[in-house]
This record gives sequence, C-alpha cells and structure tokens, in this order.
Amino acid sequence: MKLENSVVLVTGATGGLGQEFVAQALARGAAKVYAAARRDHDWSDSRVVPLRLDVVDPAAIEAAAAAARDVTVLVNNAGISGPRSLLAEDMAAIRQTYETNVFGPLALVRAFAPLLAANGGGAVVDIHSVMSWLSWPGAYSSSKAAFWGVTNSLRLELDGQGTQVLGAHFAYVDTPMIAELKGVDKSAPGDIVRRVLDALEAGASEVFADEATESVRAGLAGLTTGRLG
Repeated sequence: MKLENSVVLVTGATGGLGQEFVAQALARGAAKVYAAARRDHDWSDSRVVPLRLDVVDPAAIEAAAAAARDVTVLVNNAGISGPRSLLAEDMAAIRQTYETNVFGPLALVRAFAPLLAANGGGAVVDIHSVMSWLSWPGAYSSSKAAFWGVTNSLRLELDGQGTQVLGAHFAYVDTPMIAELKGVDKSAPGDIVRRVLDALEAGASEVFADEATESVRAGLAGLTTGRLG
C-alpha cells in the first residue's frame, strides 16, 4: 500500500505517536489525513482534517465513517494503559481498557471496511505492543494480546476485498503515555512510525519496529520450533 495520494485516518492523532503518523503520512505524499482524536489540536497543514472521535462511542464512529468516506488507510493508533491489576482495581476501568484497546478498533474496522473496499481495498494498520506476547499484571498486556488475535482474524476476513492488514509491534516509545516510566530504553516516536510506514508500503502483514520486539519475537519463534535450550 503506497501512501502517495492516499487518504489516511489516524485515531489518537493528538498523541505522541499519532502526531508522527499524521506528519509522516503527509511527508510520504498522502493527499489528506483525517486526524481523529478526543481533543482539539492546531494542525498547520491544510491537508489535515480534524475529526472529533472517541473510539468507544459508536455514534462517533458512525459519524466519522460518514464524514470520511474517501479513506484508503485506517490507522488504529488510539489506546490506553489501563489499570495495573485485574484483581484489585475497578472492573469498570478494566472494561474501559478493553473497549478502547480492542472493541473500539474492531468497531472502526467494521465501519470502514466497506469504504476501503469501495476505494480499492486500501489498508488497516493496527498498533500492538511487545506486550501482545508477554504477560504482565493489569489490563494492558491482556488487551493487547486480544487485539493481536482480532487483527489476525480480520486479516483473513479482509483478504477477499484486497485490504492489507498490518499489525505493528514495539516496546517502549518516548511519548506522554509512559512519561512517568523511568529506567527503560525508549524509542523515538519518529523512528517507530517510519518503520511501520516502511512495512506498510512494502506490503507486510506484521512489523517488529524495534530491537527489543525483534528479540522477543525471535525467542518465541525458537520456543515453538524447539531451538531454545
């Protein structure tokens, strides 16, 4: 999927990664980028069309699909970290994590899949995490594991209409979402987005966008083939 002359919709567009997706899509020649987010942002490029969107609001998703019928690339970037315990914290907050990280993106794909088909097939980019494969206390890692499974199933369902589905995995990124996390290596948002968009344009179905994620994935592959000892 080439980005030149494409029409891209990015959820969570005002966050650290979201702003990079907007900027780099434009730099690669996108004709228009719908910047979808819950809050306003001052975009300096006339090719950016702001959309007010909360991914857990079905009415907002329906309105976004009605307003952005020319989309050819959907980037499911919005997400939250969620509660740090599945046992001790409020169940409503855990449900909200799954609504934001799993069911919201799924609802967006369901809403935009017919539009992507009508516009030639296009692509969906789902933002995952190295935590898709690593268990950790709290709601985040389990929600990302669920989203990874959803993406793999959607890839099969959307293949018939010619829609590329790219799952993007990476570890810590230097964004406000994890600003309080100290003592870990963090990738620059621009580097991560560049690798994801390189993979998109290369026609890939999955991308491991940093060394930590490549290492974890290689270890898991070794376990499944019996090469680790």
